[in-house]
Amino acid sequence: MENTKGVRKAVSVNKTHPKNHSRQKYSVKKKPKGLNWLFISVGLTAVSLASAAAGAFLAVSLSATPLQQSSLTPEEEEVFSQNEAISYKSLQLPELSRPVNVLVLGTKVLTSEIDEKPKEDLGYHALVNSFKGLSDTMVLVRFDPLSKKLRVLSIPRDTQASIRYELRKINEANYYGGPALAAESVSKLLGGVEIDRYVRVNIQGVEKFIDALGGVDMYVPKDMKYTDHSQHLYIDLKEGEQHLDGEKAVAFLRFRYDRYGDIGRVQRQQMFMRALVEQALKPQTLLRIPEVLSIVSAYIDTNLTVEELLALSGFASQTKRSNVQMLMLPGRFSGDGKEEVSYWLPNRYQITTMVAEHFDHGEINVDTRSSNPSRLRIAIQDSTEDPEAVRRMVNHLMKAGYRRIFVGDPWNQTLDTTRILAQNGDDLGAATLRADLGMGEVLVESTGNLGSDITIVLGEDWQNYLPDSSIKFQESSIKSIP
Repeated sequence: MENTKGVRKAVSVNKTHPKNHSRQKYSVKKKPKGLNWLFISVGLTAVSLASAAAGAFLAVSLSATPLQQSSLTPEEEEVFSQNEAISYKSLQLPELSRPVNVLVLGTKVLTSEIDEKPKEDLGYHALVNSFKGLSDTMVLVRFDPLSKKLRVLSIPRDTQASIRYELRKINEANYYGGPALAAESVSKLLGGVEIDRYVRVNIQGVEKFIDALGGVDMYVPKDMKYTDHSQHLYIDLKEGEQHLDGEKAVAFLRFRYDRYGDIGRVQRQQMFMRALVEQALKPQTLLRIPEVLSIVSAYIDTNLTVEELLALSGFASQTKRSNVQMLMLPGRFSGDGKEEVSYWLPNRYQITTMVAEHFDHGEINVDTRSSNPSRLRIAIQDSTEDPEAVRRMVNHLMKAGYRRIFVGDPWNQTLDTTRILAQNGDDLGAATLRADLGMGEVLVESTGNLGSDITIVLGEDWQNYLPDSSIKFQESSIKSIP
């Protein structure tokens, strides 16, 4: 097997937690007497014992949980370079000591796609708990304790990539060579970005995982209805704020039957992941890891150790909302969609810039769009149902020097706070735009308009702000696109 130069040494985990506590002076009239000191000592001891017990409980509970279910050859194991052993020597919870890149593959396998026929003919193509076959979802997640950021790069499954010297869709890599070939293919696509670990999750495991966490609250951006009797797939979700249990969450994640196909699905998956991170990855969730894993372990295959899993979960649970960044592989649709095989064609230049900035690999290309407002493509989506708010926004942007402005589809969910979305990961350009506006929340995610560098989703705070503009609004100065 060909070895890619883009894979790292073993994940290093720091097991000690040295902290420098600044000393503060307090004015105290009386010192605690002996009995008080006894109570304080007992209290601190109890806290220490509780922390140690929690760490020990997690370690013992998880150590018996089989997570790696596929057998890798020595050459395939070398792709992930796990030569350096990691042991759990402390009762404290481990933490990351360096950035880690984890490739996550979601698989959806049907009875019609496997060689072994089911014992009973169900009369339809049922889901099978398998990690083989095409990867339905592919995500590269970077846990970076240095920048304290969690970056999620979605790679559309139709992305054109070189797999064993042939141009194929990147979701075929898992089919032909499992997680090792998938990691090699992704690393090559990204110019040699190192991949430390992999996680493969069967779609049935996603449903059970969401149920184990108690579901997810999120806004469904549109009505989603699709029926496929051959798979017993029935999707029927209504637009609006909803609580999604496992079954509904899987339906939301699988839906791709609109004009943007898989790319639209990738955008919705990013919305879902952000909601999941914000609701589920909380410190108190750590203590539920053994319970959750005991439920979904049969649907997970990974070369992460228990200690590494705890370190990653602990880091994610402490990551701020603004530091969770959702990216999508830059590219475009092939042709006019009438070809026999349709691809998502990677934009090599933009990929080089993205991985240098967000994955610390290579040199950052100097993109003058961030420093030159007139070159930024800015889309406006209105959530306020107020045409005047849109006009005022256009006027304000033009006054600030922005020229490539267009109005996209409205956002149906009314937002309290205006969102400034760095569609292609240009957080510097988004931050500059935010400074020019004087308001709004900057988020790095690819859920905005596909034709934009930055998408502004107008919230009700803009209606209250509405700065005066000396530029007279001209209908011809902007254009609306579907």
